[in-house]
Amino acid sequence: MKNKSSSKGVLYRCLLYCIAILLLVMIPLRSFSQSTGELTTDSLVKMGFENVRWTDTPEERVYVVENSAYKIQALGIKKAVDIIQSIGLPEGRPCKLIVTNYNVPQVSLTYQPLTGDTTVVSGEDWKVSYNIGDSWDKVKKEKKKNSSLFKVDILVYPQLSYKNLVITQIYQVLFDLSPAVEVSLWPGSKFTGQIKIPIYNDGYGSLEDKIHPGHLTLSQRFRLPYNIYGKVAVGYFNADRWGADLSFFHPFKDERFSMDVRIGYVGVGYWNGFHLHYDDKMKITWSVGGNFYWSKYNTQFSVKGEKYLLGEKGIKFEMIRHFRYASIGFYAMKAEHANSNGGFRFQIALPFYKMKRKGYWPRINFSRNMGTIYNAGNEQRYYKEFKAEASDNIMEKNSFNPYFIKSELLNF
Repeated sequence: MKNKSSSKGVLYRCLLYCIAILLLVMIPLRSFSQSTGELTTDSLVKMGFENVRWTDTPEERVYVVENSAYKIQALGIKKAVDIIQSIGLPEGRPCKLIVTNYNVPQVSLTYQPLTGDTTVVSGEDWKVSYNIGDSWDKVKKEKKKNSSLFKVDILVYPQLSYKNLVITQIYQVLFDLSPAVEVSLWPGSKFTGQIKIPIYNDGYGSLEDKIHPGHLTLSQRFRLPYNIYGKVAVGYFNADRWGADLSFFHPFKDERFSMDVRIGYVGVGYWNGFHLHYDDKMKITWSVGGNFYWSKYNTQFSVKGEKYLLGEKGIKFEMIRHFRYASIGFYAMKAEHANSNGGFRFQIALPFYKMKRKGYWPRINFSRNMGTIYNAGNEQRYYKEFKAEASDNIMEKNSFNPYFIKSELLNF
């Protein structure tokens, strides 16, 4: 009986030792996973990224960042990828980076380890796509580090306008410096309050000689199922218009192809100093079109049917080539009751390219970019459009294009 009892005791002790060894092996693995994820997110926060989150699942590791530290989105995303590659990749599992804009997911970058892969991971190994799958549902409830809410940016928008109507001089010019306060009040939202300060005015009338408000808008961004991106804005726009604007963007399965839909409900309004004169007679404008992105040359071709501010309907063709620090292109238009028109447009990034903030102190800088449109047909009456937000332009619209981001991962 004693031999049986002692043998049972030995087996019991062996079982306890095995359990203890198993726990000792698993605990460091879990703590190592936890530490690399926390270390990665802490490093991203130190670099100035906002709304940083992460989670680990048996299937994948997911990180979320919002780039507000670098004016060039692709550059900021590349910096985040470098940090994740150096310290934050899980072993033997996919890793996904979701990039947000005002807390709304825009694109995902996925690293899928394969058998026989080298230990060196580069930008070529990341797949960039509008699709985020169910990864956002896994991570969206995790605690955010360095929230972007209620953080104020004061951005100075240089604005250049010119026209050629006088025979005795080449151009009449208007140049404004227009500082704007921009702040996100809740996820997806942005408030913009802008003041236009005239620096030089030749031929644009006495109203433009006065300091007066520019864009005064409140906007909400959102993402719907099936990769449908939307934005609604209300307030005072440019082009002497006030009202509401709703826009949608949808990339197709082949993400080189996409479509845009936009509808506006606007009335006329103009500022005499800080006194607003407005008309409550509202008009509907709209734009519907398709796009093709030639990824080899980072060039987008667009064809749109549009209804402009005077009510005329027309068609517009655009070809825009995107570079790291500029977007340059051509356009041609034909509308009812109007002659054909066309020209070129460009947008260039403005220094300073790094915009790290300190806590909740307002951050002051130039706007991300500035641009202008050359009206080759010199059309002054027809084809008029408006911008719903001060930050709307061709360069910003392309900043989350997966093909453009991928090219910067490969070339930067």
